[in-house]
Amino acid sequence: MSLSPAAKQLLLALGSGATLKSHRDLDGNKQYRLHPLHGEASHSVEWQTVEQLREQQLIDSNKKFPAATYLLTDKGKALVTTWGKDKDDLPLTARGWRE
Repeated sequence: MSLSPAAKQLLLALGSGATLKSHRDLDGNKQYRLHPLHGEASHSVEWQTVEQLREQQLIDSNKKFPAATYLLTDKGKALVTTWGKDKDDLPLTARGWRE
């Protein structure tokens, strides 16, 4: 599995408790924003980065409007743990998500 540096950084941020949301306006435009767990301001994330993780089934959203929240899938959680993150320390994941 090959991930861009930005995708790996985003996955690690999610594994550290940050929240990724897609904010949709009434015209259907989406903006992805990463909301860090501790005090930092949220910032934009490129759609290509989110799409890469979604296509590889590492994240999935709760499909809510107007702001869907993305969670690590079981596969995403497993990958983050191979990078040294303790699986018991990870935030909520999309448990039982079908691949």
